Amino acid sequence: MKKKLKQTQQPDWARQITRARERLGINQAELARRLDCSAMTISRWERGLLQPSAEHFIQLGNLGNKSESWFFWEKAGIQPAKMEEALRGASRARPWFDLPQLGGAHAGAGAARQEKAPQVVRLPLLKAIAGTHGVRGDSRSSLQAIPASQVMGAPATWCPNPGYTSLLRVKGRSMEPLIKNGDILAVDSFQIDRKRLYGKVVIAASEQKGLCVSRLRQYGTLDVLESESRERDPVILSKRSGWRIVGAVLWWISAAP
Repeated sequence: MKKKLKQTQQPDWARQITRARERLGINQAELARRLDCSAMTISRWERGLLQPSAEHFIQLGNLGNKSESWFFWEKAGIQPAKMEEALRGASRARPWFDLPQLGGAHAGAGAARQEKAPQVVRLPLLKAIAGTHGVRGDSRSSLQAIPASQVMGAPATWCPNPGYTSLLRVKGRSMEPLIKNGDILAVDSFQIDRKRLYGKVVIAASEQKGLCVSRLRQYGTLDVLESESRERDPVILSKRSGWRIVGAVLWWISAAP
């Protein structure tokens, strides 16, 4: 007669994943889509059969509320004390330029003066390159842990999710004439829902090709990354290909000719 296997106690992280998903009001399939993994993987996490990788713990933290975020980030090896120390240091650090008071700014002698200063957010220019099709970008699976080289100011109205918005420089020419070699892109890493990004410029990543700027399109049931010039072969987005969306491109800056 076979003995029944003893049920092991469910790990804390498994219960926390379930609670976070239920708080978001989504099912396992939707959470899997947001994290670019399979629904079976989410099921195994929530049953405590498979522990998420450090990268997935970071992504879970980005989706969570304050308490959930720190729980998941600690599981990824991020120490709160060191994080707070780094943030305090960053708040004391002087940016590479001073944001001016723009309340009195106006164009032309006859333009009416603004009564209220527009809100400006500070965006980090990351030490990373996004390649275009045919040019390898930096090997990064997400934008969360990339250090910044500079800080730039932008109107708050340009950044719907300022806490998730950062800047990347482009290398390559296959997105021309839209985006040129050396341009700076503003990337919103909160926007990764493919269904809302069809036809838009995005940043994708793969372990082999690194970060890549591309246009996301859907042909039938296929999600495809295309270059603007169409001179390069498109890339099919699938779990087997290893590509995933890491953010939507909001706008970009080009140098004057």
